[in-house]
Formats: sequence, structure tokens, C-alpha cells
Amino acid sequence: MANATAVAYIYKGVDSKGAKVQGEINGTSPALVKAQLRKQGIIANRVQKKPKPLFGAGKKKVKPADIALFTRQMATMMKAGVPLVQSFEIVADGLDNQGVKELIFKLRDDVASGTAFAEALRKHPLYFDDLFCNLVASGEQSGALETMLDRIATYKEKTESLKAKIKKAMTYPIAVMVVAIVVTSILLIKVVPQFAETFSSFGADLPAFTQLVVGMSEWMQANWFFALLAVVISIGGTIEAKKRNRKVAEFFDRLILKLPILGTITYNSISARFARTLSTTFAAGVPLIDALKSVAGATGNSLYEEATLKIRDSVATGIPLNAALRSSGLYPTMLVQMAAIGEESGALDDMLGKAADYYEEAVDNMVDNLTTLMEPMIMAVLGILVGGLMIAMYLPIFQLGQVV
Repeated sequence: MANATAVAYIYKGVDSKGAKVQGEINGTSPALVKAQLRKQGIIANRVQKKPKPLFGAGKKKVKPADIALFTRQMATMMKAGVPLVQSFEIVADGLDNQGVKELIFKLRDDVASGTAFAEALRKHPLYFDDLFCNLVASGEQSGALETMLDRIATYKEKTESLKAKIKKAMTYPIAVMVVAIVVTSILLIKVVPQFAETFSSFGADLPAFTQLVVGMSEWMQANWFFALLAVVISIGGTIEAKKRNRKVAEFFDRLILKLPILGTITYNSISARFARTLSTTFAAGVPLIDALKSVAGATGNSLYEEATLKIRDSVATGIPLNAALRSSGLYPTMLVQMAAIGEESGALDDMLGKAADYYEEAVDNMVDNLTTLMEPMIMAVLGILVGGLMIAMYLPIFQLGQVV
């Protein structure tokens, strides 16, 4: 029964004082649920499985932020002295996301059956990467699992916070483009044709600007579906090509780094991820060469991933980390100097942690500044587009007025 998957049960009964009680509890069978309730002083008269929500609602996708929260809660439970299996149950009972609950119960069942925590995590690579599993395994072997979970939770929280900032920075330019395209398309398809019908009765040549806009409107009316399909295919094809072709991924990764403002934000975020990941793994007792392998995948940029693997090879030959970083020519001078100080003082993890804090704060400030700048920029872009189209439509009327 230990391998059975726990599900939610609804119960009704009386407590030790004779008062009627009801509630929800997770268990693997009605009999075990009743036994569990008896231990709590409740005599259950009715136990049944909780009905599934209408239309399958309630089970949400497990996101990285959910894993970060789960790790923090597990670290808190372990620090409070709660046994590992019981910690799973307490954490799961406090969650609303059914998908996360099911994942936690699977982990609990594996651990309860004698599987090591790290090995139970490795069964779910979609949610727990090699870095996460290796750090947990290190904590189990050293007997300091609660400390290691706390470090992992801090790392995941910082990483997700950084991702959210980058996503926020990318959202504004994309929002400007989407809004501009939508507004322009609506004007060309719905508004301009109304003016074009009026112009057809003028019996005179239209201004060149107006003719250009009317031509664009006619093309959009005839081909709007194909244009939309081409945009969708282009975006989808680019995303798939970036995933499957390393050269395409390198091209776009280099392109992003060259963009104004966004390039600097991406550069600082890569530096922050490098420093944060290396600090966390090195502090956990992972050898530097092995830690650099984990860091390479955490940079989030194919160019820096390749450079980090070369740095790892250099360190393996005996070259100091700061010298290998400097020779790569990709990482900022401050990060190189912090690594040098850390190596000399024997506090590499601490110095890298401070460097990560610095670059994360830099990303935060730049995203806030970008947000402030983009708000008037959106209004300016829309004003130019809408204003330009309106001028094109009213030019013939102005010329007709001058003739009259």
C-alpha cells in the first residue's frame, strides 16, 4: 500500500468531545484514512473520495515557481525537526495546485518505501534538474539535508526572481510591437476603406502618401489571413529552429546581446546566474570542475554555455578560475576580480554570492528604468502610426478645400 498514490478524501464524523466535524484529508484508501483520523481523535462516519472539479479544472501545470516554493517549505519543515515523509504531507496539504500535490505525494511514496530523496527526485527530470538532484544527494550524504534544502530554496528563489525580471523587460518591447501591429491592421482593414470610397468620387489624383496607404489597405484586405499565417509560421519556425539548431540558437543569443538596453540586461543576468549557481554548488561542497559543468547549463545562453565549458577545461588543467574567466573575454571585469579575491582568501562561494547580488540588483534597476521609458514610447509609437494614417486620409480633403 506504500506505493499507492494518495488522493483527497472528504470525511464526516465526531471528535473526542462528541462535536460533529468534517473536512478533507489525503490518503491511499478509506480504511487508512479512518485509521489516520482515529489517531487524531476523530471517529469518521463517512469517508469518500473528493469529487473531481467540473471540466477537469483544478489541476494546474507545475511551474518552476511552484518547485521553488516546495523547496522552501521543505527546508522550513526539516529545520523545524519534522521527519521527511511527514514534511511531504504537511506541505502538500497546504497547496491548492493539484498537479504539485500529486508530484509531492509521488515523492513521499518513493521515500517512504526506502528510496533516497535524491533518487526520488531523479524520477521527475521535468521538474528537478541534475543540479537540484546532485545538491540534494550531497546534503543526504553529509547529513545536512535541511541546510542544503535551504541553500537550494534560496538559489531557486533568486533564479526565478531574475527570470521574472528578464521576462518583464522583454514583455514591454513585444507589447509595443503587438499593439502597434494590431492597431495598424484594424485601421487599414476597417477605417481606410471607408475613406477610399469617399475619395473615389473626387475625380482627382490622390497624394502619393494617401495612395500608398490605400494600396496597403487593399493588400491587407485581400491577404490579411495569409499575412497572419506567415507571422505565426515565422515565429513558430524560429522558436523550433532555435531549439533544434545550435547555430541558429547562437545567432539569436548573439543578437540579443547586441540589442540596446535589452543586451545589457541579458549580459548582467547571465553574469548573475553564473555567479549564483557557482556560489551555491561550490558552497555545497561540489568540486569546482563539476560545479562549472552545472553552471554552463544555467547561463541560459549558448554562447556563454560553450565559454563556460572551455573555462572548465582550463581549470581542469590547473589554471585558476579568475585567469580562465579573464581569458574568455566574455565575463565582466568585476566578476573576474571577485573570483580572484575569493580564490586568494579561500571564500570563493561568498565572493561569488556578493557578485550575484550586485548583478541581480543591476538587472532590477535596469528593468525598472526600461519600464519607465517604455510607457511614453508606447504612446509615441501609437501616436505616430495612428496620426500618420489619419494625415494620409485627410490630405485629399485638405487639398480639395484649397482648390475650392
